[in-house]
Amino acid sequence: MGENLTRPARDGRTTGRTTRAVLPPALRGRLGPIAGLAALVVVVLGGVHAGDSEPGGVDARIGAWADGLGPPWRHVALATDFLGEPVGAALLVGAAVAGCLLARRPRAAVLLVTGAALAVGVTTLLKPLVGRTIHGDHNLAYPSGHTAFLTALALTGALLATGRLGLGRTAGTSLVLAAALVAGAAMGWAQVVLGAHYPTDVLGGWCTALAVTPSAAWLVDRAADAGRGRRP
Repeated sequence: MGENLTRPARDGRTTGRTTRAVLPPALRGRLGPIAGLAALVVVVLGGVHAGDSEPGGVDARIGAWADGLGPPWRHVALATDFLGEPVGAALLVGAAVAGCLLARRPRAAVLLVTGAALAVGVTTLLKPLVGRTIHGDHNLAYPSGHTAFLTALALTGALLATGRLGLGRTAGTSLVLAAALVAGAAMGWAQVVLGAHYPTDVLGGWCTALAVTPSAAWLVDRAADAGRGRRP
């Protein structure tokens, strides 16, 4: 399929050719605990803010700062927010999937769709369970789906880059976390500036993506490898 298989070295780096797996073997031992911790944060924050309709102390302080930003920054926030809206998200995912297919990386294309859909789906399921609202009883806020979506895409890109470049545990983990932090901070900032979410909603969405994206990558690899094993 245009993707080569490589084995991890003893120090966690990959050797030889580019890995086929979308979850690099060097990162499996690192991302599992990180995903578990992220899931725990999502649950704890959800329990703390269940049924809330007002910001907490930290939310209020950060929100007061965001309210003071002028129109130029709000335009930037609106442009960033568009990436998480249905049309913007479809364009972003479509372009990324097309790039993967042109590069003959079908497994990566599947992960892009699966990871983003799973992250958004989990936030959608959690919102009515937590019941936190903003600007009225019908605006469910926790966790932020926009933040989860863009973070999941960034995580997927970083995982693919780690495998393609053959990065080791430390470098690969650093790249994955840095990509997640940049994407999550950008979308989270936009959501707070626009008043769509409280900062803790953003943190919950970010952690949701950290929890589900590595799991999605593992599932894609398992399904693809099982399919290859059944071929005559």
